[in-house]
Amino acid sequence: MSDIPVIDLSKAPGERAAWDRPAWVVYLWAVCELLFVTNPWQISSELRVRVLRAFGAQIGRGVVFRPRTRVKFPWKLSIGDRSWIGEGVWFHNQDQVDVGSDAVISQDAFVTTGSHRHRSDMALVTKPVAIDDGAWVTSRCVVLGGSRIGRSALIRPLTLVDGVSVPPGEIWGGSPIEKCGTRFGNGGNV
Repeated sequence: MSDIPVIDLSKAPGERAAWDRPAWVVYLWAVCELLFVTNPWQISSELRVRVLRAFGAQIGRGVVFRPRTRVKFPWKLSIGDRSWIGEGVWFHNQDQVDVGSDAVISQDAFVTTGSHRHRSDMALVTKPVAIDDGAWVTSRCVVLGGSRIGRSALIRPLTLVDGVSVPPGEIWGGSPIEKCGTRFGNGGNV
């Protein structure tokens, strides 16, 4: 076993590589996120959206942002009109996350754009995520960097979307993820 290497994490590069803002902005955002976005007692979706916009998020009209949500870096988040962000959704967006219009991200879904070079130095590696118009990421899904969920596609509960492109109008789920049907018309099973 002694010939299996261990990476010295004290030498891992990039602790703040994804910040893209001065430290004081990141820390101020952390306080505002806690008070106005993540806070389960703060019931105003409109206030959450205003605070996110104040920190650079591009959020369209009529977006519903439920309590207990988290956004790592609002300046790397874009959401189109009339989309619904469910309670407990976490955007761990060290890279850009683009959510289209009329899209739904349901309760406790986790969208993350970052990982690490696990074979060498544990440096941060990021890839953007795109969730297109009308797509529905159902509850407790995990969407990893490099993933694209096509127009009006549906991801079934508890699914890991591991950097794949889900075609428009299809239903995907399972482990490993695979096509389960179509969302509209013949062939749909939901």
